Amino acid sequence: MSSAGLTSERLLSLALSRPAEALREADQILAGRPEARVASMARQARAIVLRDGGNSAAAITELRRALRDARASGQAERVADVQATLGLTLGFAGRTRPGLAMLDEAVAGVRGVAGGRNLMRRASLLRVLGRYDQALEDLRRAISLLRRGGDQLWEARSRMHRFLVWCAVGQTARADRDLSEAERLFSELGQDMELANVLHNRSDLAYFAGDLAGALSFLDAAADRYARLGVHFYSYALAADRCSVLLAAGLFTEAVTVAEETVRDHAARGGAATKAAEFLFAAGQAAYAAGRPALAAERAAAARDLFRRQGRDRWHARASFVVLQSRWAEGHRDGRLVTRAGELADRLDSLDALEAPAAHLLAGRLAAERGRHADADRHLARAAHFRNRGPSFGHAVGWLAHALRAKERGDTRAMLAACRFGLRAAENHRRTLAAPELLAHATVHGIELVELAQREAVARGDARMLLRWSERWRAGGLAVAPVRPPDDPELAAEMAALRSVEGRLADARAAGAPVRQIEQERRALEGAIRARTRRVSGTHAQTDQPGTDKAPDPLTALGEHTLVTLTFLDGILYATTVAAGRARTHLVGPLATAVREVELARFALRRLARGRPPAGAGPALDAAGAALERALLGPAAQVLGDGPVLVVPPAILHSVPWGMLPALRESPFVVSPSLATWLRAGDTGHTGGRRVVLVRGPELDGTGLEIKHIARTYPQATVLEDGSATADAVLSALDGAWTAHIAAHGVFRGDNPLFSSLSLDDGPLTVYDLGRLRRAPAHLVLSSCESGVAAPVSTDELLGMVSALIPLGTRSLLASVVPVNDAVTSALMADFHERLRAGRGFGAALRDVRQAAAASTDVILLATAWSFVSLGR
Repeated sequence: MSSAGLTSERLLSLALSRPAEALREADQILAGRPEARVASMARQARAIVLRDGGNSAAAITELRRALRDARASGQAERVADVQATLGLTLGFAGRTRPGLAMLDEAVAGVRGVAGGRNLMRRASLLRVLGRYDQALEDLRRAISLLRRGGDQLWEARSRMHRFLVWCAVGQTARADRDLSEAERLFSELGQDMELANVLHNRSDLAYFAGDLAGALSFLDAAADRYARLGVHFYSYALAADRCSVLLAAGLFTEAVTVAEETVRDHAARGGAATKAAEFLFAAGQAAYAAGRPALAAERAAAARDLFRRQGRDRWHARASFVVLQSRWAEGHRDGRLVTRAGELADRLDSLDALEAPAAHLLAGRLAAERGRHADADRHLARAAHFRNRGPSFGHAVGWLAHALRAKERGDTRAMLAACRFGLRAAENHRRTLAAPELLAHATVHGIELVELAQREAVARGDARMLLRWSERWRAGGLAVAPVRPPDDPELAAEMAALRSVEGRLADARAAGAPVRQIEQERRALEGAIRARTRRVSGTHAQTDQPGTDKAPDPLTALGEHTLVTLTFLDGILYATTVAAGRARTHLVGPLATAVREVELARFALRRLARGRPPAGAGPALDAAGAALERALLGPAAQVLGDGPVLVVPPAILHSVPWGMLPALRESPFVVSPSLATWLRAGDTGHTGGRRVVLVRGPELDGTGLEIKHIARTYPQATVLEDGSATADAVLSALDGAWTAHIAAHGVFRGDNPLFSSLSLDDGPLTVYDLGRLRRAPAHLVLSSCESGVAAPVSTDELLGMVSALIPLGTRSLLASVVPVNDAVTSALMADFHERLRAGRGFGAALRDVRQAAAASTDVILLATAWSFVSLGR
């Protein structure tokens, strides 16, 4: 064979290993006007690179030329090989009927190794079409032929394709065996691109095993490998897979962003029609999960129509279900929808689709609403079958179906048992996670189970039962001990780089210079940091943490405290109090009213923080406090008294200026995300002595005096200010401290709460930075600007300073829920620390500060005192 012939043979392997190099060599061969056989190989290699790069139209044109050259060569095997590639490319472009016909002709035309290669190609298209049994048969024959013929490369590729089919039908053990063997062969053969594909595909195995952190880790590793190879056309597949993981993790809004960007970019590049349909489907799924049913229906309907034209029945059924879900979410309840839901559930079940449990659950609900009890029972029973099958994050759905089925039968005891088991399953999944945002969002899988039990408690008028079930899943992410990797120098370097970028960004804005490029640098760094922290897996060995079925009994755990815990259910807010050994539930009113009054109160405090009170500000502030109390506590305000009070609000009401409420103004109250969190804070041991740390950030009016006054109270304190308050120095000082006070501007990032920050001398100290502490300060005061604000996630989870510090050992935290006046805050903080030194706890010390402010005639001072909340003990 000529040297050109040998080079062209190598090109077909190179096209899937180093595509850029393959394209260059193919162009060089074609420029030399080679013989027909060599030309067909070079054109075929070019077409493979073009197709995989998203340019299907150009690839088809090139393959038709390659087919003419192959026929001119007179070699039947060469003709069949090009036919197989052309058939597969036509199929990927959405022309599935002619594509399959071409593949059938290619398979029939050759035997042996060549036949094995073509069988693999046909199986690839059959897999895309959802015809898994046929794909598995083709791959079985292909692997046998290729192994006998000694073609290790194509055997490895066939095993990769079979891995994908095994994953699609839920056979993960078999999938793992094929993937491992393919990886061994690719490694021996030096197939760099296909080894990157192995990494990519390992994310599927982790996903099906419920290891979401592992799945994200593999996706990130694959993206890095693709980037090093200079290959970008797999970015779409990575994005689609990342979208699935984000959905499973409860990160719905982020999943929508990823999916929409993928749909838009793929359309702009004119990518393969089969992939376009899959990306539209992913976008529909994400939009539905994010509570955007109109967008979900639009995207899923477009995907459904493409799948129908492509002859992809399985995908068509999956997209049809998303359309149906979206219409249900928009309020459609007609009989046709009910009938269609049942038909789709059965269809998806017969296809072993991942959506089958959710489809049966929805069909069961709709049938129950229409009084079709037999149909409801059948579908719910089928959905319940998945409570111990499939990925761990889906088990709670099966238990929910089991609970609803028991409810339909009127068996309350069985319903509550199913709720307990479902919460335990959801908790087991949550314990596989470590990243704070994954932990917080993971609660989505337990919400409806808790709500079923809460509704039963409200119906019974059982206050203790309502408290118990509310507590079971409240702030569960804070109940899990943090699991972090060893000191990560790359993470530390990324955080330092982010501080530098933030400084450049601030300078550019102050100078009126362009900031777009710097903002892009910041987004890239934030993305890298977020990805790195998400890759840390949790552990099942955290047996010292309480389970969801071990919630404390508030009647015996509170001591002298009165408890008021707020719960919202079906849009109505309830306040349950425990006082003098008696639990009572009080109907407060619409949650929407409470949320509105909170925002009005926060607005009033923000205005006064500017230091220019309008006429009548004092009475207006009192009136706002009274309205806030009616909206949040209602009749429960009458039972609180003036003793210590523990307030446990839902996450959506976390950033309330509780000191404004008349019923709490004389009380040494504290706020906690859950009763269990409050109890653990009381049990937290501390082995770091009584070390005190005082920190002052830049550009704060009056805080130089503030820190000096506080330092007199703690003569041995470590003081960091005037250039020494850098992130590394502050983190080192904070680690294991007994008491710390940080006076620094705070910025709450609603778009990404874990990048909320405190401004230090070398840039922002973020929540991610605080998560690097081995042990947070036992007592911490954050004296400036919204440091106590956290983002509500799911129903009862938080992301912010609180979510970072409580699991790391912070017992008491003083923070503001709105921006505050720096100069006035200085005097309040000095007073607060003097009372701490006198032996007061955080709640009592803050109560005394509020009373002193109320005794003055300074409305700014009073508003500032009301802006602070004591969290924890």
